[in-house]
Amino acid sequence: MTTVDSSLLAPAAPGGTPPGGGRRRGFGTLLAVDLWERFSFFGMAAILVLYLTASPERGGLGMEPQTATAVFAGYMSLNFMAGLPGGWLADRLLGARRAVMAGGVLIASGHAVLTLPAPAALYGGLLLIVAGTGLAKPSLAAMVAAVSDEREGPGRGGREAAFSLFYLCIQVSALIAPLVTGLLAEKVAWHLGFAAAAFGMAAGLVQFSLGLRSFGEVGRHPARPLGREEALRAVRRTAAVLAAGAVAATAAATAGVLGINGVLACLGLVTIALPFAYLRSLRKVRGGLGGFTALMAASSAFWMIFAQSGSVLGLFAERHTDRDVFGFEVPAGWFQSAHPLFVLLVAPLTTRLWRRAGARADVPVKFSGALAAAGTSFLLMAVAALLAQRGPVGPYWLLLVYLLFSCGEIALAPAGLALAASVAPPGWTSRFLAVNGLFGAVGVVVGGQLFRLTAVLPLPLYFLLLGVVVLAVGAAVGLGADRLRRSGRGHGRELDGARSGA
Repeated sequence: MTTVDSSLLAPAAPGGTPPGGGRRRGFGTLLAVDLWERFSFFGMAAILVLYLTASPERGGLGMEPQTATAVFAGYMSLNFMAGLPGGWLADRLLGARRAVMAGGVLIASGHAVLTLPAPAALYGGLLLIVAGTGLAKPSLAAMVAAVSDEREGPGRGGREAAFSLFYLCIQVSALIAPLVTGLLAEKVAWHLGFAAAAFGMAAGLVQFSLGLRSFGEVGRHPARPLGREEALRAVRRTAAVLAAGAVAATAAATAGVLGINGVLACLGLVTIALPFAYLRSLRKVRGGLGGFTALMAASSAFWMIFAQSGSVLGLFAERHTDRDVFGFEVPAGWFQSAHPLFVLLVAPLTTRLWRRAGARADVPVKFSGALAAAGTSFLLMAVAALLAQRGPVGPYWLLLVYLLFSCGEIALAPAGLALAASVAPPGWTSRFLAVNGLFGAVGVVVGGQLFRLTAVLPLPLYFLLLGVVVLAVGAAVGLGADRLRRSGRGHGRELDGARSGA
């Protein structure tokens, strides 16, 4: 966590716009858009698995928990993966502004489709949200980095401060959204919860449209406009990939193996292979990515644990947690609000900790600490699951787990985004930020598939095994910190805490 420059949100002085004043307003506009976009995201994520597993009599789809969790993981991983083509379109064709607008329209449309009371609307709505998120999220992050650079000058310290402020402020949306959608979905009708998420994204689009003039030239044009020959090659490659996918899908359908489980298995394999293959292809534009790749791969273990808050822990809250408060049964989705609340409470303490640690609290240290927190959280869940075999457990088990999640996220997530932005060559920022998301997708999809083990493993053993694995990854990052730092110093010292803003 970094010290945040509060002047980023300061209003322009009366009687004129001082240098950087428009950029401050631009930063505030981006923050507001991200607040609304995250409202729609977290609001829907809080109720999706609960909706999938609810019986048809209660208005749900009646899926088995293992299948519903895998669907949720597939959806989450596609959100991360979509940032790669979305970032490419923003950098080469649309520009960040148009990418944000187009992405927001697709997200709002997807949530609107989910409000339709028909099972067939589920996958169409989710795919629209995925496509929109892939366009909007990398472009928003790239504009944050650009606005920060114009105010503070290029450097990871200013960027990490900006990303940290974003991570703090969007927790307000993450706190409120599950309360709103959870109450509407579980107490009134599931589709009203999805409608509230659609409203959130529509409000974000209005905010962005009203604030466009405050950005100056930031995001107006593609960073590396696509030439005619490159455009033709891109069209040919896209057509070839789509044709190959259509042929493979047709063959699988003919053979009778194109069920939901087969699709999710193929998606998992692609998700795991894609970020490593893509980074290998980037060697011609950016060498020396060994340390960056190792840290991104380690972050996957954190997201493997973290992403299960909306699926595995949501089901645990619904089925194994005592939710009665003075005769009122607390909706299971409300537990999703505990994490952002803890982020808001813990962040000031974390900021003070990083400030005291100084340059010692560099990226490897933050990643190692985040992984330790995530691993410990699942060890606690193993104990809670063991106690739950005798009956519902108190809510404090989940609250403590979410507290550990919060400590880990505010250490790892802003540092990872800032590191990706600093490693990226000029014109490649959106795509390197998307690479950061791809490794998050690896963790999400692996975690979703691993939950299938609960069909043959006791739940306490499942939590115990994952917790031990993540703790081991965190220990490896800590022990290899010196080597990771040396690998970064040859290219701008991206891994060195002396310029991390810690």
